[in-house]
Amino acid sequence: MNSCSFFIIVAILNETHKGVISVFKIEKKSEISNENDILMAKCTANMPGNSMSVYSFNVDGILIDTGSSSLVNEFKPYFDQADFDAIYLTHFHEDHMGNVSYLQQQRDIPTFIHQMSTHLTTKPFRIPTYRQVVWGQSEPFTSEALSGSFSSRHHKWEVIETPGHTKDHVTFYNRDLGAMFTGDLFITPKVKLVLIDENILETIDSLKKIQTYDFDDMYCCHAGYVKNAKKWIQLKIEYLEELEAKVIDLAKQGKDVHEITQQLFPNSYSIISLSNTEWSPLHMIRTFMNRG
Repeated sequence: MNSCSFFIIVAILNETHKGVISVFKIEKKSEISNENDILMAKCTANMPGNSMSVYSFNVDGILIDTGSSSLVNEFKPYFDQADFDAIYLTHFHEDHMGNVSYLQQQRDIPTFIHQMSTHLTTKPFRIPTYRQVVWGQSEPFTSEALSGSFSSRHHKWEVIETPGHTKDHVTFYNRDLGAMFTGDLFITPKVKLVLIDENILETIDSLKKIQTYDFDDMYCCHAGYVKNAKKWIQLKIEYLEELEAKVIDLAKQGKDVHEITQQLFPNSYSIISLSNTEWSPLHMIRTFMNRG
């Protein structure tokens, strides 16, 4: 196990009101482990009220997601230890592709992502300030389009389209290993917050889609290694379907989206205000109401 930690002080600017809204310190740490001959790194940014971890996986000569650039120093011991000839990305988000540019500077290595995002990786792109602080700003990199399947050194893989979290989200399935590498499709069985551009209905469909495959193990980029994966995925499906039913029932009673959100999710989460509501349960509620 490798780990390290240090502290930095950051000030986040409110992009709407042009002022400092908070000053806090972030503790960073890393851990390298091995599950079923799959090398994985967990790097974490701890802040007051929030702890955000992201994983990268090294299996059979490929690297699945690279973590965030803000944690590059924490990931470096893992990158040095990992043995890989190519990078495969589950989707176009800075906490998954943030270190591709760094790795491509170290070696000549191909990187694959959904075809709808290949034209985006070569251009600078902006993310909100709070995400820059936590995950860092990804630098441009070259990429190639994923096909429906690919081969690593000893295994064949299927690329499963699993939109919801993002339009370009994919899951990597290895039948030989009985494993799914699910990016941000799962994360937790009882999701409370989603990004504004997520489509929770597509997420439900994608979860049901991978349930039709034969596998036991799941490797999630924020939850890590998950045993008995299909049980946990089913719990998430049932939770979301029950949540949708509650939303539709409350809407029929005449409650609006804000009233329903407050009733079903009364707790206050710091990330809601920190992200200027880019993260909020309201986005799930609104999507369910629009279908109902």
